[in-house]
Amino acid sequence: MDIFTLSLWVITGIAFVISIIKDKKKTLNSMKMARGMMKNMIGEILGILFLIGLILTFISPEVIKSTLGQSNATLATILSAVVGSVTLIPAFVAFPLVGSFVDVGASIVPAVAFLTTLTMVGVVTFPLEKEEFGVKFAITRNVLSFIFAIIIALGMGVII
Repeated sequence: MDIFTLSLWVITGIAFVISIIKDKKKTLNSMKMARGMMKNMIGEILGILFLIGLILTFISPEVIKSTLGQSNATLATILSAVVGSVTLIPAFVAFPLVGSFVDVGASIVPAVAFLTTLTMVGVVTFPLEKEEFGVKFAITRNVLSFIFAIIIALGMGVII
């Protein structure tokens, strides 16, 4: 366990003890509410794990590493950005999926390009966006989002 995770656990524990001391009834009620929310989310969490396992079953680690690895970073970044732009999956599924790709050897820049375009660019949702905000706005927003997603990915490649 790294120092960051350990510090979050310590802060959470201290806040929990303070909360119990301050108002035990409210704290216990909030714990019951959290348990209920967790029961509602368990299906989605299991679905995420299943989806990631399924994707990693069909796409071998060698393919991920050779496609998204260091050898062809520019092509991999562009490919990842395009795939992320046309893919419609929830961000809470994308984050662990991208983490799994990085764990098996994908370079950070294509992984971040996929993740940022996935959350920022909406090719699939373009018709709805066009209808609500107009064609000019929808095109401008998507093009600028794509450009900034690439800039973010390149920046993360420099930082990490």
